[in-house]
Parts: sequence; structure tokens; C-alpha cells
Amino acid sequence: MSIGGGEQSRRSFLAAAAVLPLSALISGCRRAPSAEEAAEELPEVGMPPPRVPRAERHAGARLVFYAESVGIGAAIDRALARRFALDTGAIVDVVLRPRDATETYASYQRLFQARSADVDVLSLDIVWPGIFAPHLLDLGAALGGLAATHLEAAIKNDTVQGRLVAMPYFTDFGMLYYRSDLLQKYGYDAPPATWDELEGMARTIQGGERARSRSFAGFVWQGKAYEGLTCNALEWIHSYGGGAILEGREPTVENPRAAQALARFHGFVGTISPVGVTGYEEEDARNVFQGGNAAFMRNWPYAYAAGNTKGSRIEGRFDVAPLPHEPGYESSAILGGWTLGVSRYSRFPDAAVAFVGYLCSPEVQRFRALVGGYIPTIPAVQSDPDVARVLPFLERVRGATLVARPSNQAGARYNEVSIAFYQGVSKALYGTDPEKALEQIARRIRRSLR
Repeated sequence: MSIGGGEQSRRSFLAAAAVLPLSALISGCRRAPSAEEAAEELPEVGMPPPRVPRAERHAGARLVFYAESVGIGAAIDRALARRFALDTGAIVDVVLRPRDATETYASYQRLFQARSADVDVLSLDIVWPGIFAPHLLDLGAALGGLAATHLEAAIKNDTVQGRLVAMPYFTDFGMLYYRSDLLQKYGYDAPPATWDELEGMARTIQGGERARSRSFAGFVWQGKAYEGLTCNALEWIHSYGGGAILEGREPTVENPRAAQALARFHGFVGTISPVGVTGYEEEDARNVFQGGNAAFMRNWPYAYAAGNTKGSRIEGRFDVAPLPHEPGYESSAILGGWTLGVSRYSRFPDAAVAFVGYLCSPEVQRFRALVGGYIPTIPAVQSDPDVARVLPFLERVRGATLVARPSNQAGARYNEVSIAFYQGVSKALYGTDPEKALEQIARRIRRSLR
């Protein structure tokens, strides 16, 4: 399984990293920097970026890379661009994309609508390849061999109608956080494997801990009507054997297993989960859990580093496991993360493809994991002893099945499909009959995809 790191964890690694506005062009390499100069981009680490494997010369090429804009990611991308310039002779101008993914999406839409050559390499949210595929080069011929070393689910996500339009940069995934000290206190030897086990443990621990804190919750998650609820609900439904939202272009959510999953989580609201969980995003859940007021939490990997920061109330008192499942089915984790694509309108496509190949190489994935806590999309790199030491939770959640959102099937209509899905799920959490909610979801999706 592969497994992804959130923005908050990377901020905690290097909060002081310089971040410039979108309009600022960084790393306009008029001369090739030395390896030592490249390493200076990461002064706290002092680890030079890896050399470009089998580097070809691209003198005269000048690339614009829309890159990470937050904390350690910005510094890493600048350092890697400098290393590529040193080894190939190409110039790489690094433009920091907007921090808000919605703003980044809008920027890309404008660039593609204008068929602009002002950007060559783009960082893409994992649900965007299917939307922007008509504007992205097919990387299969040049990078197909490298792609075969990455997680199958990630490459499947980046392949649209047989074209490899992006390459995985790093991944994210949902996982179960649990208070290991409280499990021990209440006599549990292992985290829950099934939803029944989670519900039973959460009720017991919540009942005992409310003598200390009336607001203590058994289980917190992301229940607000937004993209995060799409991620959560897909994990529930898949773990119940209810499939995905779409098969091809046809909605498949109207099934008894999906209805059972929604009914269960409606039952959690106001019992083992706070009534307010239907308004929770990631940080709401993390703040409750990290504040010592929940036994279990569903969240992304970024919360692992945050929970173990010095002074955290749960430092050293929690662990992670795969999310629960129904008996006979699989633990499921939604696939998140970012990918890299090359614009069809690039003036230097060969250099741009080579740059993406470098950024997605095992050497760079290992470097990014060690320096920034990014989760690799290459299984062999995940198993590297040094990476396993920096990301110790990888082995513990390896048993989950990665589930992709239906962005490729929905294409440019993905946003409409996701909105229909999470709004319908939200209604079920508030008490609408699950079968009726799923029927409404399917009807809205069919209208969107006509």
C-alpha cells in the first residue's frame, strides 16, 4: 500500500523557510550553482539534493515550475531545481503556487484556457489529472519505466484514457489514530480492526474518561459538508463492501452496503462522536484529539508529527493503525497527495519531462522523505530503513487498501460529482434516510455527467 503527509507536518519541520508571492520568480539560475549552494537551501538539514540520474544536457531550455508554496516544501523544490540546473544546464524558474488549492486550480484554468506557454511543469492535486488531462503531455513513452516502480493506485489515478498525464510526487491517506495509553488503561491489547470493535472501545473509554472531562469523545472525524467528507465517506463505504461513487460514468452508490455505512456513521453522531462532528474539518478533529479529549481519530499523516511535537498533551501516548472495516471486507484509505504534470504548451517539453522524471525518481523521493517528511509513492523507498525511521507509521498502516476518488471517471465534472456526494452524505448524517440520500446523490451525479 502506499501511503500521504499534510501541509501542517511540513510546516513543523521548517517553519522559517522563505515563501514568496506567486509573482516572484525564484531560482532564476543565470549560472549553475554548486552543490554546496544547492544544499544551503536547506540549512537546518545540510543534506544536498541528489544528482540527476543519467543526466542529459538541456542547455538553452528555460522552465517555469509551479511548485510547493508552504514551509519545507518550498525550500526543497528550490533546491531540487538548482540541482537539476547544475546537472543539465537548463534554467528552472520556481514559482510558488498559491497556498489555497482552489486558487491554484483557478490559476491553471486561466493558463490552459489561454494555451499559455508561461508554465512548463505543474504541481497538481491528485484529483486534477482527469480534469486537466487535455492540456497535459503524455509521459508514458519517456517515463513509463519509472512509473512502473510507483504505487499502482497512484499511477492508475494519473492515467487518463490510456495516457499517463502526471507522475506521483507524494501521497496522503486516511488512517486511524488511537490513544495507546487509554487502550492499555481499559484493558485493550490492540487497536480495533472492525467498526464494531471501534464502537465498543470508544463507548467504554468515553464513559470512563468523562469522569475527568465531560467533553471527552470516543471518536472524531471530518463530518463537515466539504471535500474532506467525500474522503471520509468513501473510506466508510469501501470498508463496507459498498464500492465507489462511479463505475465508468455510472453512479454505483445506490446499494445496501453503502446505506449501512451511512447509517452507522449517523449512529455515531451524538453517541461516540460529538454532535458537532458534522461541522469538523481536519484541524477541528486534530485539536480535539491532540488536546487529549478523544480516544480515536480519523485523519491524514500530518497529524502524526503534530501530535508528537514537544509540549503536545499526547506526545508519546498515541499510535496509528489502518482504519476499521466490516468483517469480510478491507480496511480502506482514501488516496491523497500531489502529482506533477507537463503542459502541452511548453516550449521545452523534453527538458520539462526530464525534470519531472528527476523529481519523481527514487533518489529524490528518498531525499524528500528524509528532509521534509513527505511520504514516497515508490514502495521500495517506503521500505528504505532510513525512511522507515523518519516515517515509523508507514509499516503500521501498510495493510489498508488505497481507494482513489473518481476524478478520472468524472473528468472536468469531478467537482460537481463530489459536491453532490458530500452534500448527500451530510444529509444522511443529519438524519435523512440513507437509501433516500444515496438515491438523491445518484440522481444528481447522473445529471452532472450528461
